[in-house]
Amino acid sequence: MKIKNTKNKIIKKKTAPKKVKLLKVKTAIKEKIVGKKTKKIGIGKKVKSLLEKSTLSSKKQSSLKLKKLINNPIIEPSGYSWESKATFNPTAFEHDGTIHIVYRAIGEDESSVLGYAYTNDGFNIHGRPTYHIYKRFFNYTENGPKIDYLSGGGWSGGCEDPRIVLIDDIIYMIFTAFDGWGSVRLALTSIKLSDFKNKKWNWKKAVFISPPGEINKNWVLFPEKINGKFAIMHSFYPRILIDYFDNLDELDGKYFIKSNNTRPVDYTRDWDSWFRGVGPAPIKTEYGWLVLYHAMNYKNPDRYRMGAILLDKNDPTKILHRSKNPILEPEEDYENNGHKWGVVYSCGAVVRKEELFVYYGGADKFVCVASINLKKLINDLMEDKEVKLTKKNKRKA
Repeated sequence: MKIKNTKNKIIKKKTAPKKVKLLKVKTAIKEKIVGKKTKKIGIGKKVKSLLEKSTLSSKKQSSLKLKKLINNPIIEPSGYSWESKATFNPTAFEHDGTIHIVYRAIGEDESSVLGYAYTNDGFNIHGRPTYHIYKRFFNYTENGPKIDYLSGGGWSGGCEDPRIVLIDDIIYMIFTAFDGWGSVRLALTSIKLSDFKNKKWNWKKAVFISPPGEINKNWVLFPEKINGKFAIMHSFYPRILIDYFDNLDELDGKYFIKSNNTRPVDYTRDWDSWFRGVGPAPIKTEYGWLVLYHAMNYKNPDRYRMGAILLDKNDPTKILHRSKNPILEPEEDYENNGHKWGVVYSCGAVVRKEELFVYYGGADKFVCVASINLKKLINDLMEDKEVKLTKKNKRKA
């Protein structure tokens, strides 16, 4: 079945005192996979992104405001029982021009499973199966030891907050394994790229990589080997901790990575004085590894923000540059009205045609996206300029 898109349009608008251009966009047709049939669910919806330039009045430095998708969120809870309550905290990777998104979903049974969607342009969802692609099975007992843990619902346990990387035609996924108040650990699984593309969900049996009796989250696998070894970053503050492996089969469910999960307050910082965790897998640039992270002001611990850090390319335990201000804050309705207000939480980012697409969860309920020119972000980060996402665009009815 052939469907014609409408012609590209360039919309220009003048505002004082700065000129603002609405970028060229394509009207898109979203499709939703329903069993063996495909039906149209939206025609002619324009995707607009707005790039504004402004000046810092206090320091007279230029600041870059990132582009924000006008029709966020891009994924919302559906009528299917496994994702009827929440769809959030996405990870993503690109292959052959398609960006694949894997997101956490919560349904009627209050368990966390993983759903899937894909996009060809980075913004519009062009396919989304009606079923989940990964579910973790475990033995839960209410008689076991209890832990103090809150994470966006899903009290029945399951798999949370995936981080995916593609290395040598193998997709590796680290996720948080929650056993329903009894354990919060990190687990690792993988799948062949060919199986993933053909929707044959032959995931390798997951193994725990963090020890029992501890609460660990937000571990990331680097998307390529460093000095010939796989690298897993499992702590950032008070110092960056990375473990290296010749082969990930060394993590066999019996050997565990010993981390530091204390996350103390850093009183020398302001908005990010309480570091919460690394977001997406690190992104390699010519100047070093770009890492996006989540943090809070310890005086306002209910409000998540995101920042950026540039690490040394050969020794990523060395911090080269760090954003002085948050690059993403929860200011929109879909970032505050959900299961938890004031939350922006990213597990995935993709670089496409020099544009960085950041996929994130809003209010522990929705999947959203924002983007920025990667070189501009790196340059401003290295020059200690302010980088901030604009929040002026509103979702169309």
